[in-house]
Amino acid sequence: MDFLHPLPLLLDSGRGDSRPPLCEDQPIRAARSPSLRDQALRQRSPATAAIAAWLIASATSAQQIKEVPAQSPAQQTGPIISDSDFTAALPSLTTEQTRPDTQPQAQTPSAQPPTATPALANAPIASDLPAVTPIGDSDLTTPLTPLSGFDAQPLEATAMPAAATPPAITYDTVLEGLPKAETARFNDLSALKAGKGKAANPSMVRARANEDEALVLRLLSSDGYFDGTVTSSILTPTNGSAHVQAHLIVVPGKRYRLGQIHVKADPTVPPNLIASNLPLRGGDPIVADQVLAAEANVSVIMPQNGYPFAAVKNRDIALDPDTALGDYTLMVDPGPRSRFGGFRSTGKVVFQPGHIAELTRFYPGDLYDNRKVDDLRQALVATSLFRSVSVEPVKTGQMNPDGTEQVDLVVDQDKGPRHSMSAQMGYSTGQGFAATGSWTDRNLWPPEGALIVTGTLGTEEQDLGVMFKRSDDGERDRTLTYGLASAHVDETFEAYSETLSWGMSRVSTPIWQKEWTWAYGVDLETARETSDPAETPTVYAHYESAAVPLKLEWDKTDDLLNPTHGFRITGQITPQVELNGGTPASVSSTIDASFYQSVSAQGVLAGRIRVGSIFGGSLLDLAPSTRFYAGGGGSVRGYAYEALGPLDADGNPTGGLSVGELSLELRYRIGSYGIVPFIDAGQVYDTRLPDFSNLRIGAGIGGRIYTNFGPLRIDIATPIADNKRDVAIALYVGIGQAF
Repeated sequence: MDFLHPLPLLLDSGRGDSRPPLCEDQPIRAARSPSLRDQALRQRSPATAAIAAWLIASATSAQQIKEVPAQSPAQQTGPIISDSDFTAALPSLTTEQTRPDTQPQAQTPSAQPPTATPALANAPIASDLPAVTPIGDSDLTTPLTPLSGFDAQPLEATAMPAAATPPAITYDTVLEGLPKAETARFNDLSALKAGKGKAANPSMVRARANEDEALVLRLLSSDGYFDGTVTSSILTPTNGSAHVQAHLIVVPGKRYRLGQIHVKADPTVPPNLIASNLPLRGGDPIVADQVLAAEANVSVIMPQNGYPFAAVKNRDIALDPDTALGDYTLMVDPGPRSRFGGFRSTGKVVFQPGHIAELTRFYPGDLYDNRKVDDLRQALVATSLFRSVSVEPVKTGQMNPDGTEQVDLVVDQDKGPRHSMSAQMGYSTGQGFAATGSWTDRNLWPPEGALIVTGTLGTEEQDLGVMFKRSDDGERDRTLTYGLASAHVDETFEAYSETLSWGMSRVSTPIWQKEWTWAYGVDLETARETSDPAETPTVYAHYESAAVPLKLEWDKTDDLLNPTHGFRITGQITPQVELNGGTPASVSSTIDASFYQSVSAQGVLAGRIRVGSIFGGSLLDLAPSTRFYAGGGGSVRGYAYEALGPLDADGNPTGGLSVGELSLELRYRIGSYGIVPFIDAGQVYDTRLPDFSNLRIGAGIGGRIYTNFGPLRIDIATPIADNKRDVAIALYVGIGQAF
């Protein structure tokens, strides 16, 4: 056996034995050599003796292989090594043997073991080996130096030279066979196109081409080409150029079209509610976007028609390769047809169910419509009292007489911060700067009872006011206010006033723009006013009055802050009486009308007219603050603020009993920016009715920056007529359109 023949070489390496190694065809028979066993027993330790005995026994057995004649399998009737021979060959681990003086005699093959070979007989025994001298190195027994005793220095790594960057390559992308409708989408999503024709090596181009192969197959399937194939190749020029070509060849195959269209669903009211709102027709190509859009339309329409729990389930399209048709089946679970029930408040509650009901635009028992639910959620968000709020329908199990189920709306609320602050600033020529700020406690008296403190600091106006405001008072967007204000105005007249007011109004909001809005109230005012602030010494007249302002608006525009078509008419009338009896009662009335008409995709033509009159008492009987004025931003731009109309002996405007104004703008918008050329005209008269004579005209151009809270306005205007009171250039900055 091959694994035995190294052993003699190991034992006889010191004697130069030249016997050939063991071969596999040599006969094997067991043999026992007492002399070798004795040599093993003379080792210095039991462990060494055991190892030597095993090696000697193996070597002895190998030696006999050469001396024992081969036997046929039939002749080998006993064990190769008997148990007694194996046991006798083992060394004793407890008794140390002495070396015999003479070697044992050789035995015949049949009776005695063979004599050991000269190489084994002359092998050194353990007693002949030199004694091991212990190492007396004191350094090995000395304790190691503590780590803290070393002067450790940080390793300064030597910067490795940067590997050479392989030269980049450029490539072209060639696409053949892809339908035109999908080419644009491929260009947007392609990995090759995203690389902009540059790569580190051809392998990178290959990887991108593999990605685009998968992309093409997805695009083909999304457009109805389910049998399409695509292959790509990277063409490298033979002239050694670093410019390659990625070539994709597309074979779309036949395009599949819709066959029969089936809807599996429980009966609905009306019966064709699902089918009529699934805009798929037999014969149309199977386009993924169109199929998904049709299913989404069903998901939208169902909750708008009384099915709040409708769910679009699985679709199935069975393709027939022979006809290239796919039969489409859609499964829909409509759920119960439902009507509105009550409300439930959960979370950090701000509003109880009773107040939530006041914000709705539907009534209990109305057919469920999720558009009205979304409107309610927006109204809740608009109160600014929530960090977050959600409105979800829940089943009640209560059935109505018509078979519909009543559903409640669960309003999950998370209370937001109660306090807020705001500020705004503006500037106009003639009026100067004005900064306004406010502090609000939004819900001091629930529900929606806010305390608002406002202040204005401007070149010609300063005021401070405190107001209590209850929004959604009894119904949505109806507002109740109480106010107390003190103001100082130093414009064409000077006035110090204190006002106590009460009002009720129904207003439009961006969420719910109303066709009709109104307002009414009562104002009690005491004032000290003069029409000639430059008079020395200043002479003030005292006024104590009560006024009842009434306002009505008809709004047919498409947007509250930035309309593009429609009209808006606002009428206001204010009866006023003097409480001290010094002057007769008067009635002030104004009508503002504006129209808006789109003239192009970006352009809107806007116009405005304002007419006002005061009846009762003469001009000098009226307090200066109650007269009509014109000029400046929001009136006739290009002229000084309130500078138009009759003048006193010193050339100062006195105000008038009537007013007439006209404005025309072309609002041209490009993205988030706009340009607005405009022209204004107007005049103030000392007659009861305006006759539109001697009009003052101003013209200019403005810029607009459109934001989500309205446009920012910057207007520059100049007067057309020559008037010594006119300024050369007037600048106006504000929020919102001029009208």
